[in-house]
Amino acid sequence: MKRPLLFLCAWLVVSGCAGLTSSAAERVRSLSVLSLNIKNDAGDGRLPGIIELVRRSGADVVGLQEVGDSGPLIAKGLGFHYARLDSDTAVVSRYDLTPGPGPSAVLVRVPGRGEVVFVDLHLYHAPYQPYQLLGIPYMDGAFLKTEAEAVAAARAARIGQVDAALAALSHSALDDAPIIVVGDFNEPSFLDWTAAAARAGRHPVTVAWPATKAFADAGYADVYRAVLPDAMASPGYTWTPGLDEKNPKDHADRIDFVLFRGSRLRPSAVKIVGEDAKHADLVIDPYPTDHRGVLAAFELRAGALTAVNGR
Repeated sequence: MKRPLLFLCAWLVVSGCAGLTSSAAERVRSLSVLSLNIKNDAGDGRLPGIIELVRRSGADVVGLQEVGDSGPLIAKGLGFHYARLDSDTAVVSRYDLTPGPGPSAVLVRVPGRGEVVFVDLHLYHAPYQPYQLLGIPYMDGAFLKTEAEAVAAARAARIGQVDAALAALSHSALDDAPIIVVGDFNEPSFLDWTAAAARAGRHPVTVAWPATKAFADAGYADVYRAVLPDAMASPGYTWTPGLDEKNPKDHADRIDFVLFRGSRLRPSAVKIVGEDAKHADLVIDPYPTDHRGVLAAFELRAGALTAVNGR
């Protein structure tokens, strides 16, 4: 994949800067990131498939969730750098990694462009409010009927993790450092569970889901919706490969995200990585995990060589 030329051209189209001079172009570099839940480690024979997925994506930086002990093996297979965040998350990158602001972040040193704050989150999986609203039994979650009940339950399950991440990032955000947040939120987006979606029967009710709403309120944009704003035309489901979308015992949704903020970052493309052309832009067959991946391309403008690291 010839990413630098492809993504630079895409950015020129989006920005309308057809007359960008060569000196300005030299101040721009593409950066591609992937968010991927690899399903409870990949020590069950799926590791080569995960490595091949990442290789084919062309991603420069990958946030892994449910990584277990597979992170170092994935990094070695790709020739990438590796950083363990906790027992569940890790980052692999073609660029150098150093500790970032807070336990869920690293700094990615992009040659000639300074440091990008990269955050990898895996929010609590239960109780899972879409199932609670749809009467689907899961982990003893009580059934819910209203938006208010769903928001309250989602806040109780995950908002502590969200608030902690945003607090750790506050200094970098104030200094306009480029920040990218990826992860499996185990919660849909407020941009998807809209009145239009409820009227169409796609989702049971309108819900202003609090995790994505908290990031939006703090100035973070959702790459998928920045590039593809029509949620009805482009649902971008990441949960889950192989799901029969008419199955009343499950519910397709977009719960894996790439978010960003900072004036030096501009999204140029986004793709869903998955099992077939109906559900994905980049098809991997056989598909090695139970979440589709989110692959996002950015143009990164030159800036200071060191971003503020929470100090």
